[in-house]
Amino acid sequence: MRAPGVGRIIAAQLTARFPNGMSSLAILLHVEHITGSYGAAGLVLASASVGQAVAGPITSRWMGRWGMRRVLTLTLAVCVLSFLGLAFLALPLPGYMALGLIAGLSTPPVQSAVRTIYPKLVNSSQLTPLFSLDASLQEIIWIVAPVVITIVSTQVGSQQGLLLVAAVLVAGGAWFILSPEVGRVRIPRSRRGFGAVVLKPPVLLATVIGFLLIGACSAVEVGVVKTFDEGGLQAGLVLAVFSLGSLIGGLASGRVPIGPWAMARRLAIVAVGLSLTMFSLNVFWLGGTLIAAGIGIAPALAVLFAITSASVKFSETAEAYGWVGTGQLIGAAAGSAVAGFLIDRSGSPAGAYLAATLFAAVGLIVSVVFVRAFPDLRHRDASPIPDTEAVPLP
Repeated sequence: MRAPGVGRIIAAQLTARFPNGMSSLAILLHVEHITGSYGAAGLVLASASVGQAVAGPITSRWMGRWGMRRVLTLTLAVCVLSFLGLAFLALPLPGYMALGLIAGLSTPPVQSAVRTIYPKLVNSSQLTPLFSLDASLQEIIWIVAPVVITIVSTQVGSQQGLLLVAAVLVAGGAWFILSPEVGRVRIPRSRRGFGAVVLKPPVLLATVIGFLLIGACSAVEVGVVKTFDEGGLQAGLVLAVFSLGSLIGGLASGRVPIGPWAMARRLAIVAVGLSLTMFSLNVFWLGGTLIAAGIGIAPALAVLFAITSASVKFSETAEAYGWVGTGQLIGAAAGSAVAGFLIDRSGSPAGAYLAATLFAAVGLIVSVVFVRAFPDLRHRDASPIPDTEAVPLP
């Protein structure tokens, strides 16, 4: 944090990404309020999620072609207009779905941008701790944002909830875009074809394991909401504790060297903690087991960010993080769907915790089976590979 610009860019990117923790609930509550149907709201939300998943690698790659500020400004403007349309326009369901899709497609690629900037802000020995700090602090978004948007949308109005999302998008996005660090860092244009970077083993592993890890987290959220559907405060507190565990784990592991087995050890913590949730649905038991499981989440995400950065050229980092983000978005949708299916089949929230445990266990198995594909960063830094090219000599 003492390195010049680090504190500013962390604060700016957290503010710019804060709407990510509000937009889903804001859309869900508004469309349900307008149509009276959770099914219709779910379709609009699914459209937005599909848009985000598709756009992630594409808009991230555009930053190497047209520059970060241009791409971020364009996507921000379209995204804000989409939310204003959702708030003010009276449309049939397909119209709301189209606006949801546009909002997802135009989500500013702030996460890819900031993780591309980090290697230019700190020296090589500080990069892995910075990734860990970033993974930890992003938990603030998932602790605070859902509470804020739920209060505004239910107590003030669902339209005002969407307007709040648009306002934070503008404020946070402008702060990030105007940050000097964003203007100073230029991403070289990638010389490889679109999608080639995801075929690199560490990037592919980061994408697959991110899918499984976020799938587990999403299944937990469904299980907690189902467990305490008659007591929303308890559900919120248990999920906050889950995120708090992740925050603590990320801060504690910031300077732990990342070797090939680092991911397996951190996912083992998550898998064991989640497996214990199935023994009791008592609020204190769930809180204790989830804080234990959460201790491994931010450290595991830090490994994902570090191995991605260390395995690609600087010109490919933004697109690589776009693919990793897409894997996580698909994992969130898959985790929710599988958890919901198991709850319906069993009639008990335990089905969701089983789903979460299975997602985490598969992630652990993948990290063990393919351990040789993980780069050893214990004696090297996580900086991207420099872009080089032939220099003609006279």
